Amino acid sequence: MTQFKRDYIKRPIYLELVKPYMDKDIIKVLAGQRRVGKSYMLFQIMDAIILKHKNPEIIYINKELDEFETIVNHTDLLDYIKSKEKGTGRKYIFIDEVQDIENFEKALRSLQAKGKYDIYCTGSNARLLSGELATFLSGRYIEIKIYSLSFTEFLQFHKLMNDKDSLTKFFKYGGLPYLINLELNDQVIYDYLKNIYAAILFKDVVKRHNIRNISFLEKLVRYVADNTGNMVSSKKISDFLKSQRIQISPQLVLDYLAHLEAAFFIFKVLRTDIIGKKIFEIGEKYYFEDLGLRHSIIGYKVNDINKILENAVYQHLRISGYNISIGKSGDKEIDFICEKSGKKIYVQVAYLLRDEKTIGREFGNLLEIKDNYPKYVVSMDEVMSGSDFEGIEHVNIQDFISELR
Repeated sequence: MTQFKRDYIKRPIYLELVKPYMDKDIIKVLAGQRRVGKSYMLFQIMDAIILKHKNPEIIYINKELDEFETIVNHTDLLDYIKSKEKGTGRKYIFIDEVQDIENFEKALRSLQAKGKYDIYCTGSNARLLSGELATFLSGRYIEIKIYSLSFTEFLQFHKLMNDKDSLTKFFKYGGLPYLINLELNDQVIYDYLKNIYAAILFKDVVKRHNIRNISFLEKLVRYVADNTGNMVSSKKISDFLKSQRIQISPQLVLDYLAHLEAAFFIFKVLRTDIIGKKIFEIGEKYYFEDLGLRHSIIGYKVNDINKILENAVYQHLRISGYNISIGKSGDKEIDFICEKSGKKIYVQVAYLLRDEKTIGREFGNLLEIKDNYPKYVVSMDEVMSGSDFEGIEHVNIQDFISELR
């Protein structure tokens, strides 16, 4: 196993999520978009196990390496693991990109049933993982989402100060971990990110779902990138494409968006009625897992700053562990209603609170909510610590995304 070890920068937020399930008879699945660092999290978990146990028996499989190309299906996987077993004690199994093994869930169920394996997997397709695992391993696995770097991780990885220049770099280039090996300039970074985008699109979407209309898929991605944080619907997208002389049904739009979601490339956020808790079936917003990948598609535009800020706050709230929806009450909207473990916060995002109208809108929408949960307006304005308006806290975005809430 040692030949697979690599140096890495620790990401303790995710290790802490895994620790309660170590040495437990439950399969740990690290899920997320390609290149967000899932493989290196496996190495971090391995080291934690090595610290905890004396000479643990670790078996490592990485489907992205040629030496494992003979492991095609669940039978091959079981045979390989059997061939590597040495003793009768507990074995620690690590499988990177498990979804590339046909019927992998059958092998995992067989191993899990024997009770002597502690199993860790990574995967890059939400639908495949949740579908097969839910069917075959209901109640016997835990899925832990891995995201691209948070702002604080970005600073740590790139050895940067927490200042405005670093914030701009984060907004501009995003948080894929490999960027620490590259010079932070537009040509180098975006050439790399375009290749990652192509890999996600063709390996995790086109190939996985046998998509033939690749041209439409690419146009759809550009549309979503242009409309980040805007309310959209499949019919609205279909009508727009028809105006471009592209005849695509709303159902096909929905299917392709679902495929992009399954690859963790974009996230769909539904609207809920603040008062009645009703979920609206029409109209949702989309955000990108990584801002750098978004910019590699349509370019980094200063005029998109509102969309960029909203996407950055959404990503931070996801990393913080919240389930997120968009609040709707009459003609008023709350950007994010965030809930976890019985806790709730409301967040409005704005570029600058330049005038009374903007201030009235951003704070006014929150003032209409009569409960006592924390409420925030997040913007680029310079804000004094503890600044609030009628109990609503005004926070600079650099401060807001510098700490988990």
